[in-house]
Amino acid sequence: MTVALGLAPADADTDVPGLLAASYRRLASLCEVLTVRITDPRQLGPRTPCLMEGQEQVEAFVDAEAARIQDRFGHTAPRHVAASRALHDYAWSVGLLMGGVWYLDRRVPRIAPEDVRIDLASGTFEITPGAHLACLPDDPAAALYGALSVAQEEALRGELRRAVADHMGPVLDAMAPYARRGSRALWGMVADDLVSGIWYLGRVLGEEATAVRAATDVLPSALAPFPDGAGFRHLRTADGHEHPTRTRTGCCLYYTIRPGDACSTCPRTCDTERVRRLGG
Repeated sequence: MTVALGLAPADADTDVPGLLAASYRRLASLCEVLTVRITDPRQLGPRTPCLMEGQEQVEAFVDAEAARIQDRFGHTAPRHVAASRALHDYAWSVGLLMGGVWYLDRRVPRIAPEDVRIDLASGTFEITPGAHLACLPDDPAAALYGALSVAQEEALRGELRRAVADHMGPVLDAMAPYARRGSRALWGMVADDLVSGIWYLGRVLGEEATAVRAATDVLPSALAPFPDGAGFRHLRTADGHEHPTRTRTGCCLYYTIRPGDACSTCPRTCDTERVRRLGG
C-alpha cells in the first residue's frame, strides 16, 4: 500500500497535537459526511459537553438523536433505537478519526473519551488533538515526545485495535443501559464502524480495493474485544464487475426507521437486493 506520511523530515520539530490536528483537518476535508471540528487543547472558556461527564449528558445525547430522527424522518424512535443510532454515529466518527489517520499517515492517535465533545444541537463532533500517537520507526514523528514507535505494520495495526477498544469501552458502558443490547452486539457495532470507516475513506480516494485489503488486515478475524473480522466478499453485477460487500455483525437499527430501506450491509439485505442497488 502506498501512503503519504504527510510530514517532511524538516517538520520533525513540531509536536504530536499539531500533527494530529493536521491529520484530522485532512480527514474532514476528504470525508464530506464526517462532521467534526478540531479544537485547540489550550482553549479557555466554556466548552461543549463531553459524553463522559455523567448520566445527564448521555441522556441528552440520546434525546438529541431522537429529535433528529423525528425531524429528518417524521418517525418517533423508541429510546433504545435512538441510543443505538447515536452510538453508531459516535463509533463511526471516532473509528474514522483513528482508522483514517492510520490509513493516510500510518499513525495511530490515542483519543481519550474526554477528547471528544458533541454539539447536541447540530450533531457536530469536536475533537481535541491528544499528545500521544503510535507510529513506525522510520516515521519522523517517532522522535517526538508522546510518540510510541512500534517495530512493524502488524504491531501498528494492533495499536489501532487497542486505541479503538480503549476509547469505546467506557462509552459502551455508559450507553449500554439505553441501547439495551449485549456486549457482542455493541462490540460488533464498533468493529463494523471501524471497518466501514476505512472502506468509506478508500472509496472517497478512489482506491476501494486497497482500503478493503487494509480493513481486512486490521480485523482479519475475531480479535477480542471485536467479535468478528471484516469479512469482505464480492458480488458480481450484470456488467461483469465485482463489488466488495460485507454483512454487519452489529445492527445499527436503521431498518426500524425505514423498514423498506435497510442498510446495504444489513443482515436483512439479501445479495439480490445488494446487486440491484449496485446497478446490476
